[in-house]
Amino acid sequence: MIHVLRDVIEQDVVEIWHRESALAGFSKEDCIVLPGGFSYGDYVRAGAIARLAPIMDAVVEHANKGGYVWGICNGFQILCEAQLLPGVLLRNAKQKFIGKDIFLRVETTNSMLTRQYKPGEVLRIPIAHADGRFMAKEATLASMEANDQILFRYCNAEGKLSEQANVNGSIHHIAGICNQGRNVYGMMPHPERASELALGNTDGLRMFKSLIEHMTAVV
Repeated sequence: MIHVLRDVIEQDVVEIWHRESALAGFSKEDCIVLPGGFSYGDYVRAGAIARLAPIMDAVVEHANKGGYVWGICNGFQILCEAQLLPGVLLRNAKQKFIGKDIFLRVETTNSMLTRQYKPGEVLRIPIAHADGRFMAKEATLASMEANDQILFRYCNAEGKLSEQANVNGSIHHIAGICNQGRNVYGMMPHPERASELALGNTDGLRMFKSLIEHMTAVV
């Protein structure tokens, strides 16, 4: 993640240790990125312990003031545990870790991550998780649908939704979402692993370019 942000899209990057308690020098216009990984071995629930890290109080405050936050994989899990995003990420439907390229369908371009894509566009993006099954109550899902908060759904190469394409069993095939304020974003797939020609796939690169385009326009 740091490599893509710093070297590929050439942005200033500040690394923040989880035991820090403040986002010193950050403003509302800056984006806090919670990367993937397996914090605390995914014990208890994935992201549940990391949500209690000292820095998370500052991240929550940043988000509540309208600052941008983007969580990927474990970062998504942490944001849900912190209640910055609706729903929860549970164990994959078949109770197994999945690490492979999958297909995503872009559901909306009304977001800072998808503005450079087309509605219905299909992306090939890697996943690497055992706890990626998104679940939420029906009332929450209805609200998310009404507010255009669903960014990506798991699909096949043709963009069709099917049980087989829904690799982890997420409800409504959901792979990525945002909050109602559209400043907090979360997704299980790893766009940073699909952002360079050297890796043979740049389908995720436009998410980073969309982010920069959005933040530049806001500033």
